[in-house]
Amino acid sequence: MPKISETDLILNPDGSVYHLNLLPKHISDTIITVGDPSRVYLVSQFFDEVEFEMNKREFITHVGKFNGKRITVISTGIGTDNIEIVLNELDALVNVDLKTREVKSRKKRLRIIRIGTSAALQEDIPLGTHLFTDVAIGLDNLMNFYDFLMEADEKAIAEEIQKHAKLHFTPYVVRGTGGLVDQICFDMVKGNTVTCPGFYAPQGRTVRASIRFPTLMEDLNYFHKNDFWLTNFEMETAGYYGLARILGHEILSVNAIIANRVKNKFSKNPNKITEALIQKVLERI
Repeated sequence: MPKISETDLILNPDGSVYHLNLLPKHISDTIITVGDPSRVYLVSQFFDEVEFEMNKREFITHVGKFNGKRITVISTGIGTDNIEIVLNELDALVNVDLKTREVKSRKKRLRIIRIGTSAALQEDIPLGTHLFTDVAIGLDNLMNFYDFLMEADEKAIAEEIQKHAKLHFTPYVVRGTGGLVDQICFDMVKGNTVTCPGFYAPQGRTVRASIRFPTLMEDLNYFHKNDFWLTNFEMETAGYYGLARILGHEILSVNAIIANRVKNKFSKNPNKITEALIQKVLERI
């Protein structure tokens, strides 16, 4: 395999990857990712010690130990475009020799846990719920740029969602890897998460700008295929699960439900819900 060019994988003068500004020594076997940079501090406040910190754009990294186990926590910012940057650079840090620019013959499989916030799409999912994503539905176009293949059942769901919601494009559907579910999610709600390329129109919200799919939220709320229902909206999980399949990493997305779109309710204390989920994940990894 040819060497990876300097423009395909950009490195900083110190040899760190371009956006994250990290070196291989900063990557633990278990990585927690969060969207909001301030949430990194909500995670690392529980560490026994913090050995390393890096701030670069929206990508903040803390490396430390919790109950003696080394953990890296990274903020990604919002959206699957940022997830694409983070996962490719994390993969390069463990599976590419950054000095020779050659892919390593022996690949490392990272364990990545996304702790995010989300809005429920079903009336019976109350605020404060901790939900893990079994299947992700991508309304973004990230997987169109990769050699990504859906399984037959995933493709069937994608086509039925497109038809039901009268979308002008076909979503992508991807099931999670599942390895971390038994360890972390045994008392959480199992969900099927819709990943959107924006917060307003792509999630059926309207403020002043007119939107193309005014019934999107209702259409997704009512969609079901046998016992398969869509449970929540957010902006990253499908990108995680799609790239996990391509790159061979184990990824789990867990969500703190801080809003219910059907009931038009938003939590008065979203940080409390999120912090409880953070503590739950840390105690179980």
